[in-house]
Amino acid sequence: MVGSWTGSQKGEAKEYLYMASEEVTITVRLIRSFEHRNFKPVVYHRVNLDQTVKEFIVFLKQDIPLRTSLPPPFRNYKYDKLKIIHQAHKSKTNELVLSLEDDDRLLLKEDSTLKTAGIANETEIAFFCEEDYKNYKANPISSW
Repeated sequence: MVGSWTGSQKGEAKEYLYMASEEVTITVRLIRSFEHRNFKPVVYHRVNLDQTVKEFIVFLKQDIPLRTSLPPPFRNYKYDKLKIIHQAHKSKTNELVLSLEDDDRLLLKEDSTLKTAGIANETEIAFFCEEDYKNYKANPISSW
């Protein structure tokens, strides 16, 4: 928490003011298949940017199987990696599912916080299986 001391000239009455941790809205694109362009977006509100990427992944892995609005193939998949797709007020990629470029900048490192990883309000991120991503990146052919 961030805070500051305020008080009177006499120094008697002091008050500590807290700023709440930043909470944002994030869209998580669950990617089931790169080749078939099979994905579903899920919107998360009030996401705390001070949590680590690893903590957010653990939360997603617990939350996704409970979402009855998602078809079973999406609820029961082996997601393990996050990558930024789009940030609010910035340019979008032409890729229909996920850009295969800028991995060093856009793949989220598990030990950093969401904020330091570049997540802000209305950021869209992809959640996918890293092995599937590497296979698709090596041979980026779509089935349709």
